[in-house]
Amino acid sequence: ADVNVTVVRSVCNRIREHAIGATRSQALDPGQQVVKAVNDELVRILGGETLTVQYASKPPTVILMAGLQGSGKTTATGKLALWFKSQGRQPLLVGADLQRPAAVEQLRTLGKQVDVPVFSDPDDPILTAYEGVEEAKRLGRDVVIVDTAGRLSIDAEMMEQVRLISGAVSPDYTFLVIDAMTGQDAVQTAEAFHDTLEIDGVIMSKLDGDARGGAALSVKEVIGRPIAFASTGEKLDAFEQFHPDRMASRILGMGDVLTLIEQAEKAFEADQAEQAAARMMEGEFTLDDFLEQMQAIKKMGSLKSIMSMMPGMPKELKNAEIDDEMLVPIEAMISSMTVEERARPQIINGSRRGRIAKGAGVEPGEVNRLVKQFGDMQKMMKKMGMTGGGKKGKGKRGGLPGLGGLGGMKDMPDMAELQEMMGQGGPGAPGGQLPGGFNPPR
Repeated sequence: ADVNVTVVRSVCNRIREHAIGATRSQALDPGQQVVKAVNDELVRILGGETLTVQYASKPPTVILMAGLQGSGKTTATGKLALWFKSQGRQPLLVGADLQRPAAVEQLRTLGKQVDVPVFSDPDDPILTAYEGVEEAKRLGRDVVIVDTAGRLSIDAEMMEQVRLISGAVSPDYTFLVIDAMTGQDAVQTAEAFHDTLEIDGVIMSKLDGDARGGAALSVKEVIGRPIAFASTGEKLDAFEQFHPDRMASRILGMGDVLTLIEQAEKAFEADQAEQAAARMMEGEFTLDDFLEQMQAIKKMGSLKSIMSMMPGMPKELKNAEIDDEMLVPIEAMISSMTVEERARPQIINGSRRGRIAKGAGVEPGEVNRLVKQFGDMQKMMKKMGMTGGGKKGKGKRGGLPGLGGLGGMKDMPDMAELQEMMGQGGPGAPGGQLPGGFNPPR
C-alpha cells in the first residue's frame, strides 16, 4: 500500500528473477523459498544494514534536520536528542526554524523534557545555526542538532534557506524527516530535498499510524539513502534505529523478536521478572504480580506495536483495533481490591464484588469475569510449571533461566487445552479478548 508504482514494478521484477533463477532448496518448500526471496528483496530495498552513526573526530558532530511542515520534524529533533543521550553523548539543540510561530518555544519545551539545552537567536536562521555550533564548542557539547524551517509545500525560498544553513554549519549528517502517512507524495519530497542538500539518511515519523509505511520502501529506492531512524509513537522514547531486516520481517507478518526483547529489557527489571516467573510456575502468581507486569508492558509501547512484533500472532489480532485504554478497567478493578483480595481472589463474594465494581466504575459481572479468567491462568501456569520443571517434566533440553524449566517441557498442555483455559480470539475477533484471555469491559 502507498508504494510508488515504479518502485513496485522494479521490486516485482527483481523478486521474479531471483525466484525463477534460484536452485531448488532441499530445506525449504517452494512457497517458503518465494517468501525468502521476497524477504531478501525487502531487506535490500530498505537499506540492507542499520545505519551506524560515525562521530566527528573533532567534536561536535553536526546533524541537520530537514522536512516539510507537519512532518513531525521538531518532535523528531527532540527524540533524536534523547537517543544521543542514551548513547552517552551530550547534545545541544539549535532552533533555526524562525518561520513557524512558536517553533522555537516547542523545541525549548522538548529540550526541558529530555534535559538538553536549546540555543536560538530570533534574528536570522543562518546566523543562528552557525552560532549554535560555536555555542556547542564553548559548552563542550559533542553533538549539535539543528532544527530548520519547514513549509506546507516545497518552494524555492525554503530550499535556498536550508541550503545556506547547510553551507554555514557543514553538517556531518543531514536527515530528512518524512511522515510515513504521506504515501506517494514522499517520493517527490525526498527527490526535491536530495537534489538540494545531499541527504544522508531518512527519519520516518508516525510509523505507528494507520498507513502501512509504503513511503519507507519508496524513498529508499528513489534516493538511494538508508532509513536511519523510525518514530513509532507519541512519547519521546518511542524512537529507535531503523533495522531493515526487522522491518521486512514485520511486513511479512513474521514478527520482530529482537526489538521486542530490547524493549522488554528496558521495561522489566531482571530480578523482578525472574521472581515473578518463579511464582508464576509455582501457581503463586497474584493479581499484584499481574498488575506489576501490565504496568511494565505499557512501558514497552502501545499494545498494537507489541502485537505486531510477536511472531505467529493471528492476522485477526494484528488487524484488530487494539486500544491501550482497554487495560484501564482491569487496572482499576485490581486497584479497588484489598491486599488480601489480590492475593486470594477466590474470597471475593457478592458484597466484595459489588464494592470492587463500584470503585472501578464497572459492572459486577466484569469483576467476576476477571477473577475467573485469572484463576484459569493460574491453573495453566501451575500445570506448565509442574510439567516443565522438576523431575517429572525433564526433557532433553534445559529449562529457560527463571522460568522453572519451561524450555524442557514434554507434557505441555496442547493448543486445544490452552485455548480452552485462556479463551480465544483477540479484540475485534469472536470473544474480543486481550492476550492472556483477559476480556476488557465493553
